[in-house]
Amino acid sequence: MKISKQAQRDARQMFRLCLVNGVLDEARASQTVALLSQKKPRGYVEILSRLHRLVKLDAAKRTAKVEGAVEASPSQMAGIKSDLEKRYGAGLNVSYAVNPSLLGGLRIQVGSDLYDGSVKTRLDKLAQSF
Repeated sequence: MKISKQAQRDARQMFRLCLVNGVLDEARASQTVALLSQKKPRGYVEILSRLHRLVKLDAAKRTAKVEGAVEASPSQMAGIKSDLEKRYGAGLNVSYAVNPSLLGGLRIQVGSDLYDGSVKTRLDKLAQSF
């Protein structure tokens, strides 16, 4: 579905109004959606779909998935979290999972950014080079 430029502008403006100190305020976002659904301005379905996309992208940017081959100590997890918050800002939700297939190293995904320092990936790249 093609969205008009005006609907895109309106959705971006509404999204910016939902931010508090650079972090999405869920109460403001739900209030904005409720008002939009109630008033039903011209092109409100397009605005809602674009606003939903912006909220989903923001949530992905604020979520970090860390995978390691072994369980990390609390001090290591705190160090990883602090390093990621320096790079991506405060309000980052970090989840840690153990994935034994990595063999060693870490795999970190924040939004569309992927940092893969796992042994498995290095071995796969080495195998492809032959």
